[in-house]
Amino acid sequence: MAEKALLAYFNTPDQAQKALDHLKQLRVIEAKIDRFDGMPGDEAERIMSPLNGNFGSLGDLTLDVEFENRSSGIMSAAGVSASGYGSGGPENRVTGRDILLTAIVDEEDYEKAREIVRRAGAL
Repeated sequence: MAEKALLAYFNTPDQAQKALDHLKQLRVIEAKIDRFDGMPGDEAERIMSPLNGNFGSLGDLTLDVEFENRSSGIMSAAGVSASGYGSGGPENRVTGRDILLTAIVDEEDYEKAREIVRRAGAL
C-alpha cells in the first residue's frame, strides 16, 4: 500500500480538528495536530515574579515559555505574539496559520484528503 503525507496549515486548532474528523472517513494511517512557533524552547510551568525581577525577558512574561538561552528570550520579544504590535487581526488578535495538521493517507485517498482540508480552511 502506497502512502502520501499531507501538511495543512490552519488558523485555529478547532479548524484542524474538524478537518481531521472529516479525514477519518478516508484511510488515514496516522495524523497529528501541532502548534508551532519560530522561537526555540519548551513551554514550562514555573513560578515567576515580575515584581522581584525573576524573569528572563519580555518573551518569558508574555508567551509563558522558558527559553533555552537568554538571547532566544530577548528575540522572542520582537515577535507579534509577545509584543502585540502589528497584529492587525480582528479584536487585535494575532493572525496567522500556526496550527499544522500532518496526516499520512493512502495514496488513493490523497486528492480527496486535500479537498477536505481546503474546504476546512487550510492553506
